[in-house]
Order: sequence, then C-alpha cells, then structure tokens
Amino acid sequence: MSMKISVVGTGYLGVTHAACMAELGFEVIGVDVDPHKVRMLSEGHLPFHEPGLGELLRTHVESGRLRFTTDYEQIAEWADVHFIGVGTPQRNDGHGADMRYVDAAVIELATRIRGKALIVGKSTVPVGTARRLHGLIAATADPQADITLAWNPEFLREGYAVRDTMTPDRLVLGCEEAGSEAILRQVYARALDAGTPVIVTDFETAELVKVAANAFLATKISFINSFAEITETIGGDITVLADALGHDARIGRKFLNAGVGFGGGCLPKDIRALQARTSELGLTHTMGFLAEVDEINLRRRERVVRLSHAMLQDQLVGARVAVLGVSFKPDSDDVRDSPALDIAVRLFNAGADVLVYDPEGNKNAAERFPRLFYANDLAEAVANADLVLLLTEWAEFKALVPADLEQLVAARRLIDGRNVLSRSQWEEAGWEIVGMGQHYAPLDGQL
Repeated sequence: MSMKISVVGTGYLGVTHAACMAELGFEVIGVDVDPHKVRMLSEGHLPFHEPGLGELLRTHVESGRLRFTTDYEQIAEWADVHFIGVGTPQRNDGHGADMRYVDAAVIELATRIRGKALIVGKSTVPVGTARRLHGLIAATADPQADITLAWNPEFLREGYAVRDTMTPDRLVLGCEEAGSEAILRQVYARALDAGTPVIVTDFETAELVKVAANAFLATKISFINSFAEITETIGGDITVLADALGHDARIGRKFLNAGVGFGGGCLPKDIRALQARTSELGLTHTMGFLAEVDEINLRRRERVVRLSHAMLQDQLVGARVAVLGVSFKPDSDDVRDSPALDIAVRLFNAGADVLVYDPEGNKNAAERFPRLFYANDLAEAVANADLVLLLTEWAEFKALVPADLEQLVAARRLIDGRNVLSRSQWEEAGWEIVGMGQHYAPLDGQL
C-alpha cells in the first residue's frame, strides 16, 4: 500500500491504532513528545498491559513497518493521513476535558504540513471541538497546504483493544470535506469488506457518538447498582433480578452486573466532561442525571468499606485485609480511577494492614500509592488475612474455591465485590461471605 500513516500520541489508544494500522499493511510512524516512551516503543517494549498488543508491536517494529519519533517535522512531510490519539484528561480546575494536548497536536501538524494531508481525530472530545479545530487549521496552516479534517471516534475496550480495532462493531466517520470519506474507506477497507457497519455523518454527531455510548454504559451500570442498594436493604437476589431484566430484548443482560462500580480512564471523566460541556452550551439540566449516575457509582466503594468494618466488628485498625485486584477491570493494568484501588486506600487510611495482589496492576498501583503492601502472588496476599476482598474479576480469582484459601487465611471472611463466586459453596465451607446487592444484617439502616 502506498498510503503512509502517522499516529500522534503513543498512549493506550495511539499505540494500539499504530500497531493495528501496521498489521493492516500500512507504513506507520507514531509520534510523541516523550523521548523515553519513544525509545521504549522503538525497542518493541509496550509500556502497559494489553493482550496481544505487545506481540503486534514487536512484530512490526522488527519488520520496519512501524516506527516512532519525537519529530513532528518528519511526519508532517512524510504521512498522508495523521490520526490524533492524544489524551483528553479531566481538567484540574473542573470537570471539563483538558484540550491542550489535542490543540497542540493539531497546531504542530497544521503549521508544518506543506502538501496535501488528512488529519483525523480519534480522541474523545467535547462536541464542537472538530468545528473549532477546523477553524484553527485554516488560521494556522500554510496557504499552499491542502489539509482536510475528519473525526473518527474510537470504541476500544481495554482487554479487547486489538480485536476492537481490527474487527470493529461499527465505524463512525465524521466527514464534511471532499475526499476524506474515500481516504478513510481505504484505510478501513478490510473491515468494510468484512461487512462492518459504517456511519458517515457530520462532525458533531461523530463526536457525540463516543460520549453518548459511555454515558449510556455508565448509566446502565449505575442503574443495576441502584437496585443493589434496595436489595441490600430489604432483601432479594440482585443477580436473578438482572437475569430477568436481561431477557427483555429492549434492555439486554450485558453490563447489568451489580458490583463495586465502573472506573478507568474513560467512563468517569467522559460523563463529567459531558455534563460540563452541556452546561457550557446553556443546557444546565440536560445531563443532570449523570451526576446521580456518578454518585451511585462512588457509593459502591463506600459500601465495601462499611461491609469491611461490619464483618470485622469495627476492629479494622490493625486487621490484615487481602485485596484481590486493583486494576479497574480484568486483562488490564490500568488503575486510573479504579474503584478497587480506591477501596484499598480507604481501608489503609482507616488503619487496616492492606495486602494487594493484582496479576498485572501492582506496578501501576504502587506508583500511585506506594504505602500499600503489594504481594507477588495470591497466596502471599491472603496469608493470615482476617478478611479477603475480591474486587477485580480476574479469571484467577473467579476460579477460586474455598479449599484454595482456607489453609492460608486467619479467618474465613470474604467480600465478593463482583458477585462472581458461589455464595452457597463458600458458606457450606464455613465462610462468612457477602456480595454486592446482598442483605447483610449488621448493616441494617446503613448504606
């Protein structure tokens, strides 16, 4: 293929997209302002955990099809298509998205491109951003340059990012200028030939699709957790309730699991940014319900802390608590806004001796909260534990049976924060076990 692609930003999104574009046969250069990260990637080392991505990175770095640089001048002269995959974190002074990195990337390209090029936004941005960037490009680009802009939101799930890029469930192309749709159809030819649905639309709709999807998902998770608060108070089986709801074709069963709530680098900050943006547009009440979605989600963490106090009969100070899982979801080492890590820190701050084990997340968690103790394996984490908390549903933890732990722990107490274990099996083995959405008498009248 003659088309050359650059990917600006080598975080989770950028590296995944770059490696997958190389897998599709394109020549690709990833650019980042961090020379250490560029050097690491150039040596074929992935700076985070994502199944299958490390192998893809090494394969195409070794083949020469995938390279990395800090030099914007190089990619501006070389590439035909520039994908923007930089972060849009929550601002320090509010809930809105910090657009400095997106703006900077676009300006760096627009001021350097001399010929014809397509800039494609993939970052999750507030609605109206593409329209604003279109004006920014016009104001800063060389008069002889022919630069067009498109918006192509990503829908990656951590743990499935390679699959979601290579075989997406849909493609959304925000294209308003001549030729941009045709170029993107060429980029995604394999997926389109496989029958992937494609939606071609305007800038604003393309921007809204991603935040709408995340807002809906967050709402669905908090919806079932709000009912968990009811069953925790009055009784009932939250899992059976979710199963019954899931048979309704209008609702579906996926992501209707009571637990400790959602986290990560996308859902929390995206629903807050959406509220902030709608307020800026004068729609103060339009996304107001997302504030309660956020609150329900945060209350799940407090529920686990209260359960821990109750199960230890308020003798938390000095108690040995094993926390199984601190990444926000399995098959990821991402601990950003992780409910599991937040719970571990809250218990530590309350005086417990907290021992953490996560198959992939220990290193990142230790960088954020070094005062916790990080065990090398599950057995080390649960040794002499007064209480065990299962907070991330790694396969290793979901497969646990009472015999795996009973000779290691000091007391048979367990909180199943993801409702993945058989309560009856553990109770029959002499364990005191409670999950989310389950009534626990010592907490009557409390959250």
